[in-house]
Amino acid sequence: MRVRGDSVDDHRAQVEELLADYRRSREQLAAVQRELAAVSGEASSPDGSVSAVVGPGGKLVGLELSELAYRRHRPEQLAELIVRTVGEAAGAAAEDSYRTLSAVLPAATDPAALVAGTADLAPAEYEPEPARRPARGLVDDDEDNEQRESWLDSELIDRRVR
Repeated sequence: MRVRGDSVDDHRAQVEELLADYRRSREQLAAVQRELAAVSGEASSPDGSVSAVVGPGGKLVGLELSELAYRRHRPEQLAELIVRTVGEAAGAAAEDSYRTLSAVLPAATDPAALVAGTADLAPAEYEPEPARRPARGLVDDDEDNEQRESWLDSELIDRRVR
């Protein structure tokens, strides 16, 4: 037979155990938040002329362009190279985030889908509709781009002629 005091003591022990679990969970969550706040990714272009560092949330926190970047690439090419390199750095930062999250998520949960907000959705609910192709003849093919001189060399030649 149970005495009323034992029942109260059992209840207190259960509450204390729940509070201890709650504190452990909060500590683990705080540790994950600190790790996510320190996430970063780095990338360099294949020719080494562009380097990018991306922090938490894909925020660009560092960008370096070598002196050769301006000589090797026309402005639009350099812009494209910067965007591509920053994208690669952001991908590396995202992978770092996914590794951090996977340590605390259930085994069957995809961290990338969770971050994207698609973890509980079917692909039909979040996949974009196929883009329409532009009509033929409306796309500007810049085929002679490879045959052009470097934009910097062109500028220097123009200055010497004057």
